[in-house]
Amino acid sequence: MAANPRDIIIRPIVTEKTSDMMKDNKYTFQVAMGANKTEIRQAIEEIFNVKVVNVNTIRVLGKTKRMGKYEGKRSDYKKAIVKLAEGNTIPLFEGM
Repeated sequence: MAANPRDIIIRPIVTEKTSDMMKDNKYTFQVAMGANKTEIRQAIEEIFNVKVVNVNTIRVLGKTKRMGKYEGKRSDYKKAIVKLAEGNTIPLFEGM
């Protein structure tokens, strides 16, 4: 895939559900569609300097939306739920 880890990790996903998952040391990110679990693990460990225990990925299909008679579609994306080792945290999410 990509050599740069910042091309793999697109953005964090922060919702009520993902905020509850942070108590279990699980963090959610939107990732590149072509990224696999090994690349996601290496990118998270390199960017945030943490130890990753487990990576789960989900492909999310974009919703069809209408504006009057016009119909469009949101983009598909891939998200990854990353479980960190005990004692590791990502400071980006702290205070949310």
